[in-house]
Amino acid sequence: MGVASAWRESLAIWGHRSAGAVFLAPAAVVVLAFSIFPLLASLYLSLSRFKFSREGFSLRWIGFANYKKLLLGSEQYHLLGKLAALNWAETALLAALALAAGWGLIRRARAGGGIIGLAGRLIAAVLSLALLALFFSVFRGGAPGTLVTTLIYVVVGCAFQFLVGLALALLCAMPLRGRGFFRVVFFLPLMITPVGVAYAFRMLADVGKGPFAPIWRGLGLEEFAWAADPWSARLVVMIGDSWQWIPFVFIVMLAAVESVDEDQREAARVDGANSWQVFWHVTWPAVMPAAAAVVLIRAIEAFKIIDLPNVLTNGGPGVATESMALHAYSAWRALNLGGSAAVAYLLLIVSVVLCAAFFNIIAAPRRAET
Repeated sequence: MGVASAWRESLAIWGHRSAGAVFLAPAAVVVLAFSIFPLLASLYLSLSRFKFSREGFSLRWIGFANYKKLLLGSEQYHLLGKLAALNWAETALLAALALAAGWGLIRRARAGGGIIGLAGRLIAAVLSLALLALFFSVFRGGAPGTLVTTLIYVVVGCAFQFLVGLALALLCAMPLRGRGFFRVVFFLPLMITPVGVAYAFRMLADVGKGPFAPIWRGLGLEEFAWAADPWSARLVVMIGDSWQWIPFVFIVMLAAVESVDEDQREAARVDGANSWQVFWHVTWPAVMPAAAAVVLIRAIEAFKIIDLPNVLTNGGPGVATESMALHAYSAWRALNLGGSAAVAYLLLIVSVVLCAAFFNIIAAPRRAET
């Protein structure tokens, strides 16, 4: 009886100590099965050549050949674009930025920064300088690839969406008649699927038969083929993406603006501050943490854009509107599974490094202040 009692007591102690691990184990298994394993499998696939055959398929290890092909080989134009030599001003600017980044890393190391933090900042600095050099080279060459196009969607698109969403939030936070109606209307586009938005804008942008065709004819643009011009095609894609995602920024920023203490704004007005000063010195510091979070979330989603360029332009003209996600999908559809996995991993590296740098530089300090 004493042995059985001691065994039950030890089992109860073990169960008490291991309760957290036991309850978390099913979730951990699901994450491993549906996230970690596919991630590792796709990494191996990106380092291999996958071919279908009558017997099934063959998988041969080729190392970094897929990445070399994308960055330096026959697929360089598709991923990076047409490159041109940098002039002396661009080279000098990159050198100055590299020196500034190096000095910042040295100061961080002297201040006692951890090795992991320093390594992360070094990777972010090197990647940022490389992307800036790529921007200079590509725009001198005149033909951006899918990497630069994706960054245009992220940087330009997210900046525009945030500014418009914040402006709408500030308007709807004012005591205006009918603001409840406009809150609902502004939120509706977020409820539509991306494919539905893409087909809607494909119809709206039809200058010959679309609902706005009379307007285009009145402006003399009935013969304008926007899908044949790289920049107009990118602009249409970004307009459609903005129409769908501005409501997300709007609803988050509206909640942040309405949570600002009204007494502080009234005190600022009593002290003689105008509307701009009240916004800049009272409202903006209060909503900055929410703004950093919403931009980070939106940037992560923008890196994965695929529906709009696929439906609107099929990535064209050429590869002008093709994002890296669509690039990976096109390679997969052509049964180039190794190349598709390599593009996806390059997208993962770029998005993780840039979003982590944004979080550490902007979002984390704002959260620490609150």
